[in-house]
Amino acid sequence: MSRDVVIVGAGLGGLSAACHLAGRGVAVTVLERSEHPGGRAGLLERDGFRFDTGPAVLTMLGGMEDTFAAAGADLHDHLDLVRLDPAYRARFADGSHVHVRASQADMREELRSFAGDGAADGFDAFVAWLHRLFDLEFADFIDRDYASLASLLRQPAALLRLASAGGFGRLQPAVDRFFDDPRLQRLFSFQAMYAGMSPMRALAMYSVITYLDTVQGVFFPRGGVHELATGLARAAQDAGVDLRQGVEVEAITPAGEGGPARVHSSDGTFEAEVVVANPDLPAVYDRLVDVDAPRRLRRGHFSPSCLLWLVGGRRPEGADPAHHTIDFGAAWSRTFSELLDEGRPQSDPSRFVTTPSVTDGSLAPTGRDVLHVLEPVPNLRAGLDWRSLEPQLTERMLRWLEGAGHLDGAPEVLHTITPVDWAEAGMAAGTPFALDHRFTQTGPLRPALTDRRLPGLVFVGSTTRPGVGVPMVLISGRLAADQVIAQLDPGGRSRRSPRRQPPRAQQPQGREVSRAS
Repeated sequence: MSRDVVIVGAGLGGLSAACHLAGRGVAVTVLERSEHPGGRAGLLERDGFRFDTGPAVLTMLGGMEDTFAAAGADLHDHLDLVRLDPAYRARFADGSHVHVRASQADMREELRSFAGDGAADGFDAFVAWLHRLFDLEFADFIDRDYASLASLLRQPAALLRLASAGGFGRLQPAVDRFFDDPRLQRLFSFQAMYAGMSPMRALAMYSVITYLDTVQGVFFPRGGVHELATGLARAAQDAGVDLRQGVEVEAITPAGEGGPARVHSSDGTFEAEVVVANPDLPAVYDRLVDVDAPRRLRRGHFSPSCLLWLVGGRRPEGADPAHHTIDFGAAWSRTFSELLDEGRPQSDPSRFVTTPSVTDGSLAPTGRDVLHVLEPVPNLRAGLDWRSLEPQLTERMLRWLEGAGHLDGAPEVLHTITPVDWAEAGMAAGTPFALDHRFTQTGPLRPALTDRRLPGLVFVGSTTRPGVGVPMVLISGRLAADQVIAQLDPGGRSRRSPRRQPPRAQQPQGREVSRAS
């Protein structure tokens, strides 16, 4: 069987690449080992509860719209998308709380009530700074792929602009300049953990994550985040993509001597001019190709992992839950040292709780809630015994969950995903957050989209460029499509992706416990 392009894996990166390639007239076949698209954006249904098993937060609406549009589709024909207001609720150890509102004016007044005029004025200045950073980063660093550090250094004006805006400083001191209140300093810097870094060590340029959820907005598709994957799959198929599910890929043979690349699978061998590989990049080298991973990947620093608890149960009487809640512990810098330096669970963790049944009641039985509880933990390189640790941390979490007013009584459904489960699903070091985003793993210093030893193979996903998170992975799909077009048509004139302006405003198994109500 011969195809222009074969994509291995129907994760968000692979689906994005499929949409961009199909929209440019390329014949595409996608091979997915599971019976559903989505990869890490998976789905679990139990006893009337419907859980997302991966990302819970969607930002950068323009990036999602662009991906559907690449396949000639309208996002809003495929998703019933809601902008959340509040985007999330932050609760602090002193009992106070603040909502992150959908508009700058509403957020300004929220902060004025919470911490006074200085906080409101500081927020205005903070947003202006975020706008400037995002505009600089998107055009020059996020939305394009530099082949090497040397190619980036040939753009000194872009580097100077970002440096002059403070992008190469540290994130926490940058945030602290705008806010005196330590609660707000945490609120606008905790997002560094999405990049695998503590706020004290992350580059200030990663405040782009804060910009996306605080300024551009947080969205939710009715039915759950997994609906983004199913919507993209439908859009790709409507554009002519051949999506084959339940197909296990066993090996990829790169192109050579003028011959095609080959994908060897349980559904036969596929020949292609170019193959796009969507599995986690270390897994591609370990399981699918016959060359060693590059040194940059072998010696890479991986992000911390997380414990993810999917909990179904009764909503406490009189409770008014938010869709997203960040529950900050009393400790701050010490917990990052425990996690990142000492390689042990945090003694006083901050937890992120998503209750999507607040927005979509169909996700849970009447009077019940779906809870997605995330706690950062060390990845597998810390050498911890998760068989003994997981029950202890689960019991600690359940006591906290009820005490914090998220759940009334014992859960009716409890499904736990540990670093071991992430690893068994093909994620290196047992983390769903891939390589962290320290300076030496940023931009052109991150693993490339191609490997000269593997002609006819292009990579896509969070371990390559531009990085971690749903918006970045969707962009990775477009960048991968650009690489494919360059190999199919070296001139690139007929099918090259247009330049754009910055947009504005495999599922782990885990351990399951079902409990009676």
